[in-house]
Formats: sequence, C-alpha cells, structure tokens
Amino acid sequence: MTNYFDEYFRCLDESRYFDAHEALEAIWFPRRFEDNDEMKLIKGFINAAVSFELIKRGRPNASLKVWNNYLKYIPLLEQVNSKHINIYKKMQTTVERKHTKYFEI
Repeated sequence: MTNYFDEYFRCLDESRYFDAHEALEAIWFPRRFEDNDEMKLIKGFINAAVSFELIKRGRPNASLKVWNNYLKYIPLLEQVNSKHINIYKKMQTTVERKHTKYFEI
C-alpha cells in the first residue's frame, strides 16, 4: 500500500489530481463494499483529489461539494486503527494546505 501512498503524494505535488485519485482507487475499489473505517478514510482522500481536479477544470462549486465528502470522512482519522496512521495524518495536512491555497479559507 505504501507505493500507492507515495504515488498519491507525488501526483498531488505535480498537480496530477486525476492520477492521485487513481493511485488510491487501486486500494479502495477492490474493498469498497467493506464496512471499514480505513477504506472510508481512503475514500475521503480520493474525494480530496477529485475536488482539486474539479478546480483545475474550472468547476469550483462542484469542487466544494466533493470537498464536503472529504470533510465527512476525515473525522475517521481519529478512530481508525491502522499501521498507516502517520501517512494518513500527513495526507490530511497536505490536502488541507492545498485546499486552503485554492480557497483562501
């Protein structure tokens, strides 16, 4: 899984948001029907990447709607039991900084 996370960060840094989405989709999609907080959290980070892609495509209102999906899942970070918790926290910091740059919140 770590390689997918590395790819997610790399794609975010390079403004390749669709590819960032795809990197995590490879983890999430096969497990999407599991009632699993970690998979829901990953879905949230996928939504963050989609939100940035929508900004890139000139659709800020749609981006904010998708960003709200990210916000719905991010509280799971406080309760998820995962060996990847530090990576998830870094992902949170990264996407929220990027979002702030786009929307100057």
